[in-house]
Amino acid sequence: MPRLTIENHPPVEIPAGKKLVLAIEDAGVDILHRCGGNARCTTCRVVILDGDPGPMLPAEQERLARETGLEPNVRLSCQIRVQSDLSVRVLRTSSATGLPAGPRPED
Repeated sequence: MPRLTIENHPPVEIPAGKKLVLAIEDAGVDILHRCGGNARCTTCRVVILDGDPGPMLPAEQERLARETGLEPNVRLSCQIRVQSDLSVRVLRTSSATGLPAGPRPED
C-alpha cells in the first residue's frame, strides 16, 4: 500500500488507486474541495513535495492552465489516484478559510 505523507501530519498508508483528496480527508486533514471532485474550483490544490502523482489528465490540465503563478508541482488532489508513495502540502483547509469543505468527492 502506498504511504502518504502530508506536511505536518504523520504518514498514513492508503489503498492504491484511492483519490488523493479522499486520502487526505480520511487522514484527518480538513482539505477544502468545493466542487465535489470535478476539477472545476481548484480549492483542493496540493503541492507535490516528493513522489510521482502520475500524469495530469485533460480536465486537470485545462483547469490549472487558467490559473496564473502556480508552481509546476501544484496539482488538484481530486484528480490524482495514488499509486505510489507521495508527500504533499495541502494549500487550503476549511479551518483556515472558514468555508465548509464542500460535497465529498466520489471514490
